[in-house]
Amino acid sequence: MSAPEKKSKKELTIEQKINRRNFISFASFTVLAAGAFEGWRWLYKSPEEAAGGITAGARVPLRRALNQTELIFRRVFSPNHLVKTYPKSMAAKHVRVNSDIGVEAAKKFDPATWTLKVIKKGGEVLQITLQELMALPKTEIVYDFKCVEGWDQISHWGGVKFSDFIKHFQLDEYTKMEYVGMETPDKTYYLGLDMPSAMHPQTMLAYEMNDKLLPLEHGAPLRLIIPVKYGIKNIKRIGTISFSNNRPKDYWAERGYDYYSGL
Repeated sequence: MSAPEKKSKKELTIEQKINRRNFISFASFTVLAAGAFEGWRWLYKSPEEAAGGITAGARVPLRRALNQTELIFRRVFSPNHLVKTYPKSMAAKHVRVNSDIGVEAAKKFDPATWTLKVIKKGGEVLQITLQELMALPKTEIVYDFKCVEGWDQISHWGGVKFSDFIKHFQLDEYTKMEYVGMETPDKTYYLGLDMPSAMHPQTMLAYEMNDKLLPLEHGAPLRLIIPVKYGIKNIKRIGTISFSNNRPKDYWAERGYDYYSGL
């Protein structure tokens, strides 16, 4: 066989291998795409959660998957795992305002009339003023606030650690319970937190942003900053705090979102 014929045969063999690999790749992609489509169609046609529960709005198989994911997150959660922090110079000067649920009537709200209500056993209500909170040791954090919508922003917050708040107001016995519930004064926004996340050392009741008292649109006079959760758990304008061994109601979990919302 002449040299040109050998070269032609070799080129043909290489081309055949390339064609074979392309065919296998295309066939694999087609099978995977078909499987993904069938999976999506199955999920789309699956029943939705019944309305009126602590969680709702999601397809039943998806909610099961979210609940299983929560169990995994909770098993590996550690108070020693801290969210990355940054120098103040990196904090946004104009902090993004996202949702206004619970603070819609911001212009009509007078922070001077506000007190934080803590619901205790037997229906006893502990009322705490902003001045009392500001008298406690102050803590600050500059971290990357993350939203479930896909955006994030480095922001600077100041306030009192939730764990310090618990200790100062002698609420330690309540930390043995499973959940913390929080609600805005107008009761339009509410959420539930697992106790380990609430007691994480970076969780705070914030009354400052960029070294100034919170603006009304950011939840003045007091909001939650919980870096181990997505933004939907960072409730603005906290009106009441309660404790429970059952999941408290949660605004976004009732609308199909993940109850845990951990990072």
